Amino acid sequence: MNPFANRSFARRAPTTETLAPMAKGRAKVFADGIAPLPPSENGEPLLLDALLYPNRSLPNTGFMVLMAIVIGVNITFGIAFTLQGAWPVLAFGGLDILLVYCAFKISYRQGRLHERLWIRAGNIHISRVLPSGHEMRWQLPAIFTDLVFPDPMEHEGQIVIRHKGKHLIVGAFLSPEERLAFAKRLREAMLSSRNASY
Repeated sequence: MNPFANRSFARRAPTTETLAPMAKGRAKVFADGIAPLPPSENGEPLLLDALLYPNRSLPNTGFMVLMAIVIGVNITFGIAFTLQGAWPVLAFGGLDILLVYCAFKISYRQGRLHERLWIRAGNIHISRVLPSGHEMRWQLPAIFTDLVFPDPMEHEGQIVIRHKGKHLIVGAFLSPEERLAFAKRLREAMLSSRNASY
């Protein structure tokens, strides 16, 4: 039995967000590209501080090695075919190198997307920084906010935060196992936040 979802919501799990952000703007980020956590106004302790970001398939050193292999193979075949009179192969090899490089750069740019959720007594804070550097923020009272996770181990499963009939999807880029582990941590922190607000 799934402790996160009720039956009526599971039948009509949302695919789009309807909860508008409270604030938008350019993210103030550190050198590593992560937005800093704002200080507490009343000195409440953090019950949860989670940074979510997409998995990168290849680290920078792996990218450099891959590009060296792609360049080496294309130049070798390009020279071999040019010596046989098929000089256009060298041009297509150059195009191949450019396309592989651009594809990985686009992938790394998308990898700059991240979400940060932090919970203090009574409040849930969510920050989403897009690859462009734009940030959206939400601040929700824990007492009026629910966590729903209709299909925990489905690939399309989503963690949905509901507030006043509207919803926000978090961690959409996580794997099913990561989403389930994060949903458990988030649920515990939300319950602690509700109890601390009384």
